Amino acid sequence: MLRNDIKIGFIGVGYMGYGMAFNILKKKYNLNIIAHKNRNSINKLVKLGATELKTFKNFAINSKVIIICVTNTIIAKKIINNLKYFLIKGTLIIDITTHNQNGSIEISNMLKSRSVHYCESPVMGGPKQAELGILGAIVGCEKKIFKQSKKILKIFCKEVFYFGKIGVGAKTKLISNFLSLGTTTLVIETIKAAEKLNIDLKKLYGVAKLGSGNSGALTRIADKAIKGDYKGYIFSVNNAYKDLSYINDLLINLPDSHKLSSYFKSYYKKAINKGNVNLLISELIKK
Repeated sequence: MLRNDIKIGFIGVGYMGYGMAFNILKKKYNLNIIAHKNRNSINKLVKLGATELKTFKNFAINSKVIIICVTNTIIAKKIINNLKYFLIKGTLIIDITTHNQNGSIEISNMLKSRSVHYCESPVMGGPKQAELGILGAIVGCEKKIFKQSKKILKIFCKEVFYFGKIGVGAKTKLISNFLSLGTTTLVIETIKAAEKLNIDLKKLYGVAKLGSGNSGALTRIADKAIKGDYKGYIFSVNNAYKDLSYINDLLINLPDSHKLSSYFKSYYKKAINKGNVNLLISELIKK
């Protein structure tokens, strides 16, 4: 039986969004989706019971909660511009997008005249964690709407962390990604160095797991790289460069952090310049 009390709309059923949308259907909520470049995900979700709506107007008036999961601030703002005049009073918008440091604040301001609730909630984890429903949510919103937002986020998140007002969540996500992308880049280069120096990767991985070099990034990449599979870290070069550009801007007043983020940013920019924009970052081991 469907939980007809809440009609959830979802925009952006790509790598990450598909798993979240899948869990919404699994938990028996009504789910509306709207056209996306990934037709495969749309078709799969429709077969599972989702309703595909063709216009932003129909999507907005038929969705009490709207979740947006897109790749950057520019796209998210375009979507809000398409939606905002059709939104029903009291609609809750949960924005999963990883924004630049001011993106979620700008979107919140765009919505102030529409009498809707806005919650920023970028997440930690990948497509696998999204489909398993064990993501971690980083929330920034008014306290009065956190309870409702948490109820929705718990559909596909194991943990939901409230950090404060809108804008704090976006900055927290960027700092977290500074750590994760920095660590991942070091893992990539460590494996490249091991292969170049003819060091047994399986044994090196066994040693590394016992020391301080152990990490989620190491496990995700090395487990598969040992078998010749370099698609262990499902995050594109283009997205890594985008996030590190946002991070680099955020850290401008922290000289050492800014230098480190500048290097990591240039690392992925170099990969893009070589034509590797759509590769997964772990595939750079062989490039």
